[in-house]
Amino acid sequence: MEAEETGAPASPGQKSWLVRHFSLLLRRDRQAQKAGQLFSGLLALNVVFLGGAFICSMIFNNVAVTLGDVWILLAVLKALSLLWLLCYVAGTTRRPHAVLYRDPHAGPVWVRGSLLLFGSCTICLNVFRVGYDVSHIHCKSQLELLFPALEIIFTGLQTWVLWKHCKDCIQVQTNFTRCGLMLTLATNLLMWVLAVTNDSLHREIEAELNALMKKFSGNDTNTCLCLNATVCEVFRKGYLMLYPFSTEYCLICCAVLFVMWKNVGRRLAPHASAHPGAPSFHLHGAIFGPLLGLLALVAGVCVFVIFQIEASGPSIARQYFTIYYAFYAAVLPSMSLACLAGTAIHGLEERELDTLKNPTRSVDVVLLMGAALGQMGISYFSIVAIVATRPHELLNRLILAYSILLILQHIAQNLFIIEGLHRRPLWEAAPGGLAVFFAPLWMMPAFGIHPEFENGLEKDFYGYRTWFTIVNFGLPLGVFYRMHSVGGLVEVYLGA
Repeated sequence: MEAEETGAPASPGQKSWLVRHFSLLLRRDRQAQKAGQLFSGLLALNVVFLGGAFICSMIFNNVAVTLGDVWILLAVLKALSLLWLLCYVAGTTRRPHAVLYRDPHAGPVWVRGSLLLFGSCTICLNVFRVGYDVSHIHCKSQLELLFPALEIIFTGLQTWVLWKHCKDCIQVQTNFTRCGLMLTLATNLLMWVLAVTNDSLHREIEAELNALMKKFSGNDTNTCLCLNATVCEVFRKGYLMLYPFSTEYCLICCAVLFVMWKNVGRRLAPHASAHPGAPSFHLHGAIFGPLLGLLALVAGVCVFVIFQIEASGPSIARQYFTIYYAFYAAVLPSMSLACLAGTAIHGLEERELDTLKNPTRSVDVVLLMGAALGQMGISYFSIVAIVATRPHELLNRLILAYSILLILQHIAQNLFIIEGLHRRPLWEAAPGGLAVFFAPLWMMPAFGIHPEFENGLEKDFYGYRTWFTIVNFGLPLGVFYRMHSVGGLVEVYLGA
């Protein structure tokens, strides 16, 4: 009372018991959250190390540890993840207070659309795999049908749960939820690693094709052949075309699960639920960029169709590789210049940086930088192979120029998007100025036959198994990077 009458500040010992008790509860809550994050992170780390040890043992000693052993381990992890997903859905449905907050930045439309697209393609991939195995059932074990069937169930349920709950900030059973999310994330990560490194079915298909050629030439073969060649051709083509979507789906699920893990126990301010004055998407004052993007998209689709038609034949002529790489050599410099121009415009504008804590934006930046390593890694391997062998041929020069330009374009685009995401948006003002859009040419490395694998240069230089692993590691990351960049560019445009 004396302190209040004289206006002097109260000493720490004179603070009320309620304030001290509340501060202690907050401190204990933060400590509990950190402990839960640490434990669940260690759980995921141990699961990934265990699965990685199995996969590496299969690669280097496939007698002691077979592909079937890896499939059994993944089947156990998928079954546990399925049980947790069902528990999560049941828990959030029965308890209305379980999810009091939803992160407005998590799960944008392009992420959920990618989940639905790649999840559907992964289910179709496993359907083709089941069909291919059934057509060879006379010389294969029936247990092999169990693993793709389980993956179909796992993919379907996981896609639905992530689509519906990707924005959740759950407030109950936080430690159990964190552990379940990390277990599911580790399972998807191991599925991605296996898809990147396992070329068993590709080798089986190649061996069957060689055996068919020997059979038509009159030579006998012991290779397991399909009972119906026409049906098997459909399953074979469908599997090879959809194979990259499985790896892409695993990457997107890992990103969504990580954001959900960061949001467990998170409490948002009431005003953080939405931007009431956020402008809707429109093209006012931005015609030049979308027009160039549309032209690039049309040209890219034409090049893609021409290349895929030629690739459906027995061999691909070199001029079609030349057309493919010449298109990129023309488009990539324009994209790089547009990014540099946008970065320069950002530097000339006077706008404050958005320094508020935003886990979704932090994950976006990390994913953008990490996914760029895929195509950049392939480009560096291509540069080494070209310089060390035949750098003076026309096609090799185009591949060399494509690889160098791709690296520079990734760097320029990352600078532009990351700087734009950290600028405070002008929600109250009408958007104006120059906005540059890029066509999503991600379609070309995502669908059909991949020129990086079919041109033969790097495959001859590094060997089939090594180059298969490099391409399957880099191409899905490249597709993920392009789609993630489109979402980032749209967000930068809306805040321009």
